[in-house]
Amino acid sequence: MQVFTIGFTRKTAEKFFGLLRASGAKRVVDVRLNNVSQLSGFAKKDDLAYFLREVAAMDYVHVPELAPTQEMLATYRKQTGDWPQYERRFLGLMRERRIQESLPRSIFDGGCLLCSEDGPHHCHRRLVAEYLQEHWGDVTVRHLT
Repeated sequence: MQVFTIGFTRKTAEKFFGLLRASGAKRVVDVRLNNVSQLSGFAKKDDLAYFLREVAAMDYVHVPELAPTQEMLATYRKQTGDWPQYERRFLGLMRERRIQESLPRSIFDGGCLLCSEDGPHHCHRRLVAEYLQEHWGDVTVRHLT
């Protein structure tokens, strides 16, 4: 199973949709907690679903079960900025939610996990992909940058 990841920050729409088209991904799996922010530009939920369909012939699905809680995100961004602590808490949340059992594998097969962060290193989309890789075993992850 191939799983992709991408962030939209610091990307033009041309680069973003070009990366998605070239990847071979079938759908974007939105793992953001807030997918309607004005700061998201072309990546706001309804706009993104339209652009994916029209520009890239891809599906769109929002899976909030793969997002951190608001409290977790606020603590990381505003108070501590401690990535190792955030990573432990987020992975604990994924275990608690049992995403490997509660979400259908078909969503992820050929799916591209979307979040706002430019790169995957300090982004929960990477953690989700690696979590699934660890629990399912047959997952190859490719970060689109």
